[in-house]
Formats: sequence, structure tokens, C-alpha cells
Amino acid sequence: MSQQVASRAARQPHKHALDVAHPPPGPGNLGAVLLPVAVVLLIGTVFVSVYLAAFHAPRPHQLRVGTTEIGTQQEHLRQDLARVAAGGFTLETYPDESAARQAVQDRSVYAAYLGEGKLLYGSANGAAVTATVTTAFGSAAHAEHHELSAEDVAPAAAGDTRGLSVFYAAFGLVLAGYLFGMTTYQLAPRLQYRWRMASLALFGAVGGVLVTAIAGSAGFGALPGPFLPLAVVVALMGAAVAATTMVLLRLFGSAGVSLASILLLILGNSSSGGIMPAAYLPAWLRPLSEILPVGVGVRAMQGLSRFQDDGLVRALVILPVWVLGAALVLYLKDVFRREAPAGARKREEPQPAAS
Repeated sequence: MSQQVASRAARQPHKHALDVAHPPPGPGNLGAVLLPVAVVLLIGTVFVSVYLAAFHAPRPHQLRVGTTEIGTQQEHLRQDLARVAAGGFTLETYPDESAARQAVQDRSVYAAYLGEGKLLYGSANGAAVTATVTTAFGSAAHAEHHELSAEDVAPAAAGDTRGLSVFYAAFGLVLAGYLFGMTTYQLAPRLQYRWRMASLALFGAVGGVLVTAIAGSAGFGALPGPFLPLAVVVALMGAAVAATTMVLLRLFGSAGVSLASILLLILGNSSSGGIMPAAYLPAWLRPLSEILPVGVGVRAMQGLSRFQDDGLVRALVILPVWVLGAALVLYLKDVFRREAPAGARKREEPQPAAS
């Protein structure tokens, strides 16, 4: 009997995985095919659109500059600047060269014209700003029949000759914060809140020390500011990005990952001021540099390194607000709402009758 069964089995063709006819993809399978394509192409389209809108043809919009000229000479200067770039400059008046020099050094203005062809500028603002102000004030000096004489009073760091290193350092930190915000819930979805916050604090502290050590005076010399304040700002910026990513993930699920990439990686980095100041951005992008963690942190990093702590106070106020606000939302989501139903059930339980 067993020989007959074996013989029949030998005569039957073997069915391999490729021989089995699969049913046509249903709605769920179709969504699994199309959704990743749609999400990734959406993010890519936003990235290309935002960066091209910001940097394909940058021009200044009310870039702050100063002068010691007054009266008719100042009015002629305004007209010369308007001819170079209509609406491109906002002109501040200073009483003397010392005040104008101080304004350039603390980045109250990006350049200051002293008359008779003399210009104060800061190459630490980047090549784009340097080219803008030397071209504009060169035209003004020519109109006054002078050759432009430019003095660099806020020079770029030796390790950051084009003023772009802060952008790359910030971009790397933001990417790390974004990845931390995702992986903390992926690897440990049930981690207790206090331990998740401890992990967030550890990420921020170690990230701040590492980035400052690499980019600062001990490393490439791109951020030559004092180590401890720089490390604090970098740590707060990294923690703010990570915490915001965590919140978006908890509130919106998998869609929060895409939202975080658009808000922090694309909008945040493009408006950070690391490539060129916010005055060069389109009007709809400029306000983001004042509120998103990346722009706030980058300005403070630049200020600590080259511009007499410009932006430091703002960073020490705004960045902790992002971190603490996100921590509060996560507490409400991960702790408070878990405990509330248990308490409600206890209240609903019938109490034993008094004897």
C-alpha cells in the first residue's frame, strides 16, 4: 500500500512557489504599493521646491546695513542702494565709526558705509553677503567718485572660510535628532516615560559635546566660540528636534515621520540661516528662521563664534520651550492618558455597602 502511495506521489508534478497562481492585488495590497511611492515623492517634491525657491536666485530683502552719513549724502546713498536692489536694504544711522563698527561686529547690521568709499563688513556672514554689500556699496562709492575701501571687521573662522560649516554641522545634528525621535519608539515602544526622557537628555548632552568638539576649536576650527556655551546651544537644539519628532510620531503615527521630515529637515534647514541670512529667503520662509529650533540654534552658534553672542539669549529661551513643550505633550500622551482610564474604572466600581 505504501509503495502505491509513493508511486502516485512520484507521478504528480511538484508545486513550487512560482507555480502557484496568486490572486490579483486587493485594495490593501494596492495601497501598500502606491502609498510609499506617493509619500516619498511628496517629500522629494517639497524638498526640491523649497530649496529652489530659497536659493535658485537669492537676493536680499531689507538686509540691515548702516551708515554714518547724514542729510543729503544719506539720501543719495539710499537712492544708490535702491537702484542696486529695490527693497533690498534697510539703512540704519550711526553717530560715528566706532558705533558702526560695533554694530557690524555684533551683527546688528551686516555692513556699514562710512562715506568717502570706506566700508565695514564681516566675511563671517558668508560669501553671498560679502558679495552683496561690496557690490552695492561699491556702486555708491563710485557715485561719490571714490574707490571702495572695504575692511573686514568680523572675519570668517580659519576653519570656515566660506561660512558654510555651521550649516553642515547643524544639518547633521538635525538629522541625528530626527532619527533619534523615530528610533526611540521603534526600538522601545513601551519604555517608561522617565527613562525615555533620560534617553532624550543623554542624546542631547552627548550630541552637543560631540558636535562642538568636532566643529569647534579642538576640531576643524569652524566654530571657534567658547566650548561650554556652544555645547549647551547645540545640545538644546538637538534635543528640541528629537523631542519634536517624537511628538509628531506619537500624535500622527507613521504620518508624523513625514511631517517631521518636512518641518525639521526641509523647512528647518532651508530657513536656518546657515547658507545665507534669512533676509535672502522668500517672505513665507523668513519667519520660520525665528521660531524653528534649527534657525534659532544656528544663529546662536554663529553669534558665539563670530558675532559677540548674537542670538544666544533667544536660543536659551526658545529652545528649552520646544523641549519642555514636547516633554509635556509626551507626558500627556504616554503617562496621563494611561493612568486616567484606570482611575476612572476605580471610581466606577461599586463600593461595598456599609454594615
